[in-house]
Amino acid sequence: MFNFSQYSDLCIKCGKCIPNCTIHRINPDEVTSPRGFLELLKGVEEGKIPLDERAKDIFESCFLCNQCVSVCPNSLPTDFMIENVRKEIGEKFGIAPFKRAFFYLLSHRWAYDLVAKLGFIFQSCGFKIEKEKNSMRSRFNLPLIKKGRLLPSMKRKSFLRKYPEKIENPSSNSDSPRRKVAIFIGCLANYHYTEVGDALVNILKFLNIDIFIPKKQLCCGAPAYFTGDFKTTEKLIRHNLDYFATFIDEVEAILVPEATCTAMLKKDYREYIEHYLPEYRELHRKIEKKIFGTTYWLHNFTDLKERLAQLESPDPVEVTYHDACHFGKVFGIREEPRQLLSQIGEVKEMEDPDLCCGFGGITIQTEKYHLAEKEGRIKGEMIKKVDADFVSAECSACRIQITENLDKVGDNKIFKHPLELIWEQIERGIGKRKGSGKNSQ
Repeated sequence: MFNFSQYSDLCIKCGKCIPNCTIHRINPDEVTSPRGFLELLKGVEEGKIPLDERAKDIFESCFLCNQCVSVCPNSLPTDFMIENVRKEIGEKFGIAPFKRAFFYLLSHRWAYDLVAKLGFIFQSCGFKIEKEKNSMRSRFNLPLIKKGRLLPSMKRKSFLRKYPEKIENPSSNSDSPRRKVAIFIGCLANYHYTEVGDALVNILKFLNIDIFIPKKQLCCGAPAYFTGDFKTTEKLIRHNLDYFATFIDEVEAILVPEATCTAMLKKDYREYIEHYLPEYRELHRKIEKKIFGTTYWLHNFTDLKERLAQLESPDPVEVTYHDACHFGKVFGIREEPRQLLSQIGEVKEMEDPDLCCGFGGITIQTEKYHLAEKEGRIKGEMIKKVDADFVSAECSACRIQITENLDKVGDNKIFKHPLELIWEQIERGIGKRKGSGKNSQ
């Protein structure tokens, strides 16, 4: 068993972790609080508390939002400990068949592609497609999905199948060094929200940056890891790092338009490797340095902000921005997306942009949906109060949760990724400039 006491003994019981803990906010019990989790983990390790169904239920109620880690004076990795006890839970109770099937898809691209294709063909049989929301609404009560739930719809072609592996910019200045980046797209943006990848490709073209789209990339492993399936997690870590090693010297960055994937590839891979795959330590250190969230990299390593400021935007957007947990709490990335969005319109702050949206992962979305629903409504009502046209975040899991809960609270705001909003304004600006040129002739 994992040595939980090496961390739980360092907890000073200060309580800083409790006020903004997602599960404690909706279930205010000491047991479901970060320091409560730590005490229980120690008890399980020492044999004083059985790892039974009750303990399983408690440990699976954590949203893994990282709020506790971000405020802990001792930086205790409570999330890492929860992930490790879920491994013990999986080994003792087994992982549900539907989860095992899903994790198989994550590690077998051909199978995921096939299921996605069939899903696109037959999705209208069980769901009503709502194109404006990029979603589909369940027509019936289905296994694990209640009637009326709003889920991301399937696309005709995935992002990875849409584009060639190499996209060289013909307008690059031959006198200056060519810039080249790779894209790690993430499963949700690959199969459901392909507009995110489209926008990223177009923005990079606009900036005269060459693009490499690694076709053999697999899921980062976050769904399996957060559920406790370490066997699938390790398979995906090994595959992705070995594959990244074949091209990492040829690119200046690997851009990831997903907060959860970015955190998994950088932070969670690091923690897992430190404890279970030390032979990958040096390779990951080399690769991790080049992995970036998209808006962070575009803001800090390109002149996109300045070029946006020069565009004539005929229709400035009004947007409120949600700080995805795996960017705001894990990396402290908050200002960069706002700085870019402020160049194309006005960013209107909601009451608490840092508050977790309540997605929580596959277990909470299926077996404990009442928890996701309760937290999601809080976020939905908060966003509803803001007078804006769009809500944005750099996370497709947040997109699923926020879109559904805005629907429940009767708010018509559309969720769009920052990259989508930015590219749409670039297109409008370019179109206006061309139109002005024609009128002047």
